[in-house]
Amino acid sequence: MVRSIAFSHGGHIPKKYACEGEDINPPLEIEGFPEETKTLAIIVEDPDAPSGLFTHWVAWNIPPNEPIAEGSVPGISGRNSFGKTGYGGPCPPSGSHRYFFKVYALNARLDLAAGSDKQTLQDAMQGHILASGELMAHYKKSG
Repeated sequence: MVRSIAFSHGGHIPKKYACEGEDINPPLEIEGFPEETKTLAIIVEDPDAPSGLFTHWVAWNIPPNEPIAEGSVPGISGRNSFGKTGYGGPCPPSGSHRYFFKVYALNARLDLAAGSDKQTLQDAMQGHILASGELMAHYKKSG
């Protein structure tokens, strides 16, 4: 189960976590993963972007037994669709977009170089995913 104290599933992401605010990752709590989980991976995507699926955050080798703190850099960061590593907050050009925070429980540490892209992570996770969960919320720029 993936949840955040900052917003509810189906709710609205506060400006603090978007490009208009501090552009830091929201706090996340991950619970109920299998006992044999060694690490977690996270992928945050916006399927409503004009150019198609836009990746906001890619990270792996995250310790499974501690919450992901607000504004933190858990595990190893990959490259997002902004061309940077780490978290890049919601920044839709128009309208309200959906953001999916997908977390994967893995049975191994992944041997991936920092800055790897989402596809490289997805390929490396094949055969190692024990469980997954997601949290979805909306964001619309103010004004």
